[in-house]
Amino acid sequence: MTRRAPYIQSSIWAVVVALVCAAGVWLFLQRVMIPYQIADAAATGRPRGNLSDLYPRWVGARELLLHGRDPYSAEVTREIQVGYYGRALDHSRKNDPRDEQGFAYPVYVVFALAPTLQLTFALVQRWFSLLLILISAASALSWVQSLGWRSSLHSSWHSSSRSSLRSSFLTRIAVVILALGNLAAMQGLKLEQMSLLVAGLIAIAILCLAHDHQVAAGVTLALASMKPQLVVLLLVWLAIWTLGDLRRRCRWLVSFLVVMTIQIAAAEWYLPHWIPRFWQAARAYRDYTGAISVLEEWIGPLLGRALETLAFVLLIRLCWKERSAAATTRTFARMASLVLAFTVLLIPADSVYNQVLLIPALLVLFEARWGLWQKGAASRLLLLTVVGLVAWPWITTIALAVLSFVLPQERVEEYWAVPFWTSILIPVGVAALMLVNASQGSFGEPAEGSTS
Repeated sequence: MTRRAPYIQSSIWAVVVALVCAAGVWLFLQRVMIPYQIADAAATGRPRGNLSDLYPRWVGARELLLHGRDPYSAEVTREIQVGYYGRALDHSRKNDPRDEQGFAYPVYVVFALAPTLQLTFALVQRWFSLLLILISAASALSWVQSLGWRSSLHSSWHSSSRSSLRSSFLTRIAVVILALGNLAAMQGLKLEQMSLLVAGLIAIAILCLAHDHQVAAGVTLALASMKPQLVVLLLVWLAIWTLGDLRRRCRWLVSFLVVMTIQIAAAEWYLPHWIPRFWQAARAYRDYTGAISVLEEWIGPLLGRALETLAFVLLIRLCWKERSAAATTRTFARMASLVLAFTVLLIPADSVYNQVLLIPALLVLFEARWGLWQKGAASRLLLLTVVGLVAWPWITTIALAVLSFVLPQERVEEYWAVPFWTSILIPVGVAALMLVNASQGSFGEPAEGSTS
């Protein structure tokens, strides 16, 4: 057997394992979690409608652009609830959801939805679901390229990896399947969450910067600002990075500011004084959903905020240290990955679907695992902990999916929450391990085929 044969064979096994993991998550959602939610809603009188995150944005866009109505108004919110939940919420009913599903986005998101407003929402849903799948796959492949990532599944076969296009292709297929087939991504796809769209736009923007398409990167980041909380820390890093070579790196910033100005001005034209309304809607969203950060959810508000401040200071310090890195180096893409991991950790939301932003950090950590293992006992323990936290949802969803075929449905549904047990700790572990990895100095390694 040649050295190339086991290399390709391991790639095939990686695809098989990825397919099993993805199938386990999908079957768990279809056969355990969703049936439980339907049964629980029927038993408690909790409303269930289309449950599409796109729907409130689509209705808000329709009412503003076609009928001139304020999408932040209570009347439009009630109309959204009728479609999203099946009826307007009644606060006198204790089992009604707390999330009012108001239009808590910047007004300029309506311009992206304008071409769909003459279509039925059912048709828009189908096309949007397909878009989310495609952009999530493209996001994974973009990060593979931006990170200069070579699968460490085959770290002992570097000489043959250069000539094995088939193995490289299979490795990328495995990455795409895992990127789509994890609990966060699957939940986002089921809910038609716009976080997946924003994550894809971020990945494309970083790839554009790595190829010196700065204007395209700026435009893409401006579009991604439809969910400001997901891009704000990345913009802070890019602003600090731009200061490292302002003359050569200012084009992305100029294009970003130009597009943002156009979006904000156009929104102001259609809905004067929309910014105070948006901030009021965002604050109301935090109040009625009780949204807090991962750290505050984990250890409480007082200590959680203290750790958030410390984490933010450490992040800014590292951003400043690496500001001179060229966009074609691993340092730049890995810093972007670290910033996104800290975004999941620090934003006032603990939704599982936002963890799709951890995918680039997990790619970094997977490739760096041997260095982390050899760093010392503490690093080794943290690595094993993160592996366990990340693997838990896949292991448990596969187990529950299998059990759903052999045990009574009601019995299996009792354990629907088990795969989510580690969700609150995954961002904590990933962010901590990324800091350990950054301390090794490996962020400075140039990507394959790039200049440093």
